[in-house]
Amino acid sequence: MSSSLLRRGMLLLTVMLLGGCNTVVMNPSGFVAAQQGRLIVVATVLMLIIIIPVIACTIFFAWRYRKNNTAATYDPEWNHSTQLELLIWGAPLLIIIALGLVTWISTHTLDPYRPLQRLDAERAIPAGTKTLVVEVVALDWKWLFIYPEQGIATVNELVVPVDVPVRFKITASTVMNSFYIPALAGQIYAMPGMETKLHAVINQAGVYDGFSANYSGAGFSDMRFKFHGVSPTAFADWVKATKTGGGTLQRADYLVLEQPSVRAPVSRYGSVAPDLYDAILNRCVGAGAVCMKSMMTGEHAGMHHHE
Repeated sequence: MSSSLLRRGMLLLTVMLLGGCNTVVMNPSGFVAAQQGRLIVVATVLMLIIIIPVIACTIFFAWRYRKNNTAATYDPEWNHSTQLELLIWGAPLLIIIALGLVTWISTHTLDPYRPLQRLDAERAIPAGTKTLVVEVVALDWKWLFIYPEQGIATVNELVVPVDVPVRFKITASTVMNSFYIPALAGQIYAMPGMETKLHAVINQAGVYDGFSANYSGAGFSDMRFKFHGVSPTAFADWVKATKTGGGTLQRADYLVLEQPSVRAPVSRYGSVAPDLYDAILNRCVGAGAVCMKSMMTGEHAGMHHHE
């Protein structure tokens, strides 16, 4: 019976390990996320180079020098081995140097603020390619996406064309959230009064999950949206349909939209106030509110006047 349970346990473990091979983080559809996935593999392999021998030696020595093994060498006066010291300190040091080098290169290459240099490992960005700008606002508890060049906006729906670089400008209305689409790129924080950026590209058409990866209150669990990677033609058609059938998102409409809600349905807006994102970022959407940038400029001017 114990043997049967052991076999079942091993089978379950194997299924679990193999099931992880298809997780979106390790098998993404965006070039940035693919590089991040490879970085995880490289870092894991480098660490296993030292971890596996250490575990193996621990098991070997525990068995080899067990109490009832009288054939093992007994040397209570032994206290130093130059070769062993070099191995113990040299191998981890080399691993740390390799990890440091890989991390340093990857940190600069995958900087979310850095514009993309390639569409994927085989293709450079064609000359004349225009980057799509999407302004992202984390609300309680939903996501607002503004397309400033197209003049449209959506709630809990993000659509971008395949093989087109996208520059996300990200902020929040009240509390900090984390904008995360595992198939596309790593998570980036969304903070009120601040703007973070993310450059990414999706290489395969499909529908992917997006969500907040930072707890932000009661409706956090349902703060999810669908990310659609579509062909450029399908994207143009979607923009046209949204312009035709969408509602209006002016400042007054936004003040209603930003009120807390859970499981907000997908909404589309065919026209958007052109300065809405800037007002959200500078926390001055409401009538009579003073924008942060104006306050800072005023303080700066006042300091010079005082001087």
